[in-house]
Amino acid sequence: MKLEFAKMSGAGNDFIVVDDRKGFVAEDAGELAKQLCRRRVSVGADGLILVVPSTSHDFRMRYFNADGSEADMCGNGGRCVARFAHERGIAGKTMRFQSQSGTHSAEILDENHVKLMMTEPRAMLLGTSLHMGGEVYEVHRINTGVPHAIIEVEDIENYPVVETGRAVRGHNSYAPEGTNVDFAAVEDEHNVRLRTYERGVEDETLACGTGAVATAITLASLGKVKPPVTVKTRGGEPLEIGFFMSDNGYCDVSLSGDARVVYWAELDLSEE
Repeated sequence: MKLEFAKMSGAGNDFIVVDDRKGFVAEDAGELAKQLCRRRVSVGADGLILVVPSTSHDFRMRYFNADGSEADMCGNGGRCVARFAHERGIAGKTMRFQSQSGTHSAEILDENHVKLMMTEPRAMLLGTSLHMGGEVYEVHRINTGVPHAIIEVEDIENYPVVETGRAVRGHNSYAPEGTNVDFAAVEDEHNVRLRTYERGVEDETLACGTGAVATAITLASLGKVKPPVTVKTRGGEPLEIGFFMSDNGYCDVSLSGDARVVYWAELDLSEE
């Protein structure tokens, strides 16, 4: 079977994106993600994204982590799939699509930038204490389509992100689904530096869209930043987070930044 796909990058998160509106891939998507996302021996990516039909919107997005698990949402993946849909004529420059976390609208801003409207954040819990290895960590929790734990750090460049992230991700407090873990350093009221350990990739990634949104909103709730918030990622591409704060929570949450096609290709799955 020949599989046409796009290798895409969203601020450093990389994805394999497939038009599966005819349903050739969906049944085996988890196993396919594990095969194709392996770095050095296959295409290599943080995740596999399928474009599948929707009866009420332009399309529906399904997202599979590199370990084969299906996630409700991926922010940078959502921006990439929007560009993919526009490039393939599936949707116009503005579109509405579904993920397992809800309905999203997206806009192609220019050649390499896409703005995605996120679902409203939920399940925020500030200032929880997490006991690990004889230390106590202050952790903030929030769900921005997928669960995130946010930890503020001072020396973000030298912080043991993978070691600590793996321990938090697998902590009993987050069982059974686990959590993504974001390590943040506030530069000023509109700028934050961020490193993320992603569940499903089980490693640090160069960027995380839902993590950037989770971090910006959490820090705003703590009174440390104000929208719009520019989140500086490990991959070097900034993400801009927009939102409005009210007594009822947060609304009009947006994620904007780089989303580009690295290359188009065809793969012979019989050789995988």
